[in-house]
Amino acid sequence: MSRERIVTGEPIGPEEESLQTSLRPQSLDEYVGQNELREKLKVALKAAGGRDEAMEHTLFYGPPGLGKTTLAHIIAKEMGSNIYVTSGPALQRSGDLMGIMTNLNDKDILFIDEIHRLSPVIEEFLYPAMEDFKVDFVVDKGAFAKVINVPLKQFTLIGATTRAGMLSAPLRDRFGLFYHLDFYPPEDLAKIILRSASIFETEIDTESAAIISQRSRGTPRIANRLLRRVRDYAEVKGDGKISTELSEKALDAEGIDSVGLDDLDRKMIKIIIDYYKGGPVGIEALGATLNEEIDTLVDMVEPYLLKIGFIQRTKRGRMASAEAAKHLGLKLASDSNQQQLL
Repeated sequence: MSRERIVTGEPIGPEEESLQTSLRPQSLDEYVGQNELREKLKVALKAAGGRDEAMEHTLFYGPPGLGKTTLAHIIAKEMGSNIYVTSGPALQRSGDLMGIMTNLNDKDILFIDEIHRLSPVIEEFLYPAMEDFKVDFVVDKGAFAKVINVPLKQFTLIGATTRAGMLSAPLRDRFGLFYHLDFYPPEDLAKIILRSASIFETEIDTESAAIISQRSRGTPRIANRLLRRVRDYAEVKGDGKISTELSEKALDAEGIDSVGLDDLDRKMIKIIIDYYKGGPVGIEALGATLNEEIDTLVDMVEPYLLKIGFIQRTKRGRMASAEAAKHLGLKLASDSNQQQLL
């Protein structure tokens, strides 16, 4: 049973995507967080600019909502280039990609989101484009088929994925730069929240920003989403100014607890502890018990719970930690087998 979750890193509808675009930083200097990655990008951009060349093909990977698309747009601005945005599922035929690539100019950016979902046909079409800046386009069929070699301008392909392990080895090997985006610490999220509030022209103090950041699961997209929910609450229940009291009440009303867990997170942990005695339990069994899709649990629930140490993956399945039990006020089974696996 799929459901809308306020704490998912994925965008919720086109309206939110438009709002995120308005909050997007325009340069690496404006970009908050991922400091080591930013410094590496500055070096790569400066080196490419000094040679008057396109930047190397780049792959960003990490959980959703951390800024992969934002960084692609920033690179285009820093290079003074155009950016063409598409996604793996949208590219079904080589002709879909041919129209985009033949319109690319030198140093332009082709950004492919969810690049791990490209079909094998599209992947093979990309190989010569990435290596030699040319594509082989087949015209007609059968005995009348002809292969036309089409030269391309020197462009930069930027791929983004939440599942780097699902990329085929030949495609992965053609990227020159690999950057992993990790969850943000609360102090960086608080800076993002204060910046976004100023764009919204919403009054907020640093303590309130800290409360929202603690519940944002290390993800800027979630931080901005929670900020909007708190802003709405403050406008309806108060004078529009975001205070610590209103922040806590608004987020409690949304079911987001002090560490950013929602009902599905808590239900998953509770089932592991109460129903499966703390684990280990397979993800398929968890999905069936929760009546949730396995992909939802693996992509949207587990990463943060693993990050904060509330669950562990073992060769025999998922297990809940003592910290998770303590947070929910539950008693964790303490049989010797479980302790050995932990």
